[in-house]
Amino acid sequence: MKIATFDTTLRDGTQGEAVSYSVDDKLLIAQKLDAFGIDYIEGGWPGSNPKDREFFARARDLTLGHAKLTAFGATHLARYRVDEDPSVQALVEANTPAVAIFGKTWDFHVTRALGITLDENLVLIAETVRHLKDHGREVIYDAEHFFDGYRANPDYALRTLEAAVGAGADVLCLCDTNGGTQTARLGDIVAEVRRRVDTVIGIHPHNDSDLAVANALAAVAAGATHVQGCLNGYGERCGNVNLASVIANLELKLGHETVGRERLKDLASLCAYIADLANLPLRNDQPFVGRSAFAHKGGIHVAAVLKDSATYEHIQPELVGNRQRVLVSDLSGRGNILYKLEQQGLASRLDADARRALLDRVKQLEYEGYEFESAEGSFELIVRQALAPGERVFDILGYQVTMRSEGGDGPRAEATVSLQADQGPLTVTITGHGPFNALHEAFCQAVTPIFPAVVDIELVDYKVRVLDSYKGTAAKVRVLIEWANEHRTFATVGVSDNVIEASWKALVDAVQLERMRAADLTHGGIDARPVQVQ
Repeated sequence: MKIATFDTTLRDGTQGEAVSYSVDDKLLIAQKLDAFGIDYIEGGWPGSNPKDREFFARARDLTLGHAKLTAFGATHLARYRVDEDPSVQALVEANTPAVAIFGKTWDFHVTRALGITLDENLVLIAETVRHLKDHGREVIYDAEHFFDGYRANPDYALRTLEAAVGAGADVLCLCDTNGGTQTARLGDIVAEVRRRVDTVIGIHPHNDSDLAVANALAAVAAGATHVQGCLNGYGERCGNVNLASVIANLELKLGHETVGRERLKDLASLCAYIADLANLPLRNDQPFVGRSAFAHKGGIHVAAVLKDSATYEHIQPELVGNRQRVLVSDLSGRGNILYKLEQQGLASRLDADARRALLDRVKQLEYEGYEFESAEGSFELIVRQALAPGERVFDILGYQVTMRSEGGDGPRAEATVSLQADQGPLTVTITGHGPFNALHEAFCQAVTPIFPAVVDIELVDYKVRVLDSYKGTAAKVRVLIEWANEHRTFATVGVSDNVIEASWKALVDAVQLERMRAADLTHGGIDARPVQVQ
């Protein structure tokens, strides 16, 4: 069965804490949603703010190949005639093929929030729907607080739907606005509405009880054929239903059609794109599309996955544009190590005994506070050092970092790095913006005569994690640094009770790794190709 998808990332999603899009962002996302195959794109509420008015004005120049751009608003206010209400007029002026309006369903809201009678509310619903239909719009009626209203006064809740249908509403969308309805109860109510009303039924669940996806699927099972939500589950409080999970479940588990199997392969990249524009990290543990969705850490799990991925994966990750990952940690078994070695093209260069020794070293380092799940660059360096234990281009003689503040000039950092190479000792002193910046610049300048490509390694991200906070300022810290050059991104890790020392270790790992990679390529070794680092 075809289930219509209605994405409200650009409207309801922006009500989530820390979620904000510029007009340009919203236009870009709208085009991505359209290309993905979303049926309705709710762009905003033109009657509520200048940004959304600008969006709809500029959206007239968009060429959407599939989706219907949708403007959002409310039933007209009781103090205005419907054709005089500024908010309703803004919906008309938005000139979108579809509009979504919400109205009050819960009698408590009608009498307390609006301060009008129940019958007057029915008139507002009918007049607004009819007015928009008279202007040629497809009308989606969002029954706000429907499930709470049905629980309190089922007869009146159904009358509000009948008022919308009688005025020509094309879709009745039942909203679990407070997100508190339990799944079994929600399914029963949707089934009752399906029996009573002969029009398209939609569902708009919120996630306050962590049931939004389950509630959306229950509504479809009970007869709903229209689902509203946000990719990545953005939205007010605990968010709207995560439309990515709904789409994947409907297509892959329940046999329904939403965007189609071919487009589903773009799901992970679309979710990442939307998160990037929101300047928010995509949750690693987000089902289907997160980095951890198909990541395996326990040795027993990995051993099974290497035989058949179906042992611990509910779908093939490629179906949603994701990929399998095997993590290396203190929980690893020999299978984890073998998997990573094969992935990096290094498996044939370590025998079983060497792999066992490598596993023991990884577990010891993890016990000391190292973490290789994200710092796979440091893991690869350990492997390469095991392959070539005697290979050294330089020795580090030492480093020194000083900080001082004089007068009103602010603090200054100075770092000195000393190396011993074949051509003799190399010592460089640099003044930087901060201690690690000075240390980084001094080290790179010292290494440049030996390894000129060091200048191409750029810092992308820097994270510090306190490991044993009970020790206070003497606590051990783990520094994870992400690097990039023109070929790849990778991360390295350092651990110490001194944050500068931990940062130094991660820095040295990065340079040593890139030098060893370059040497392998130069010598035409087995790994004479870019190593894929996650």
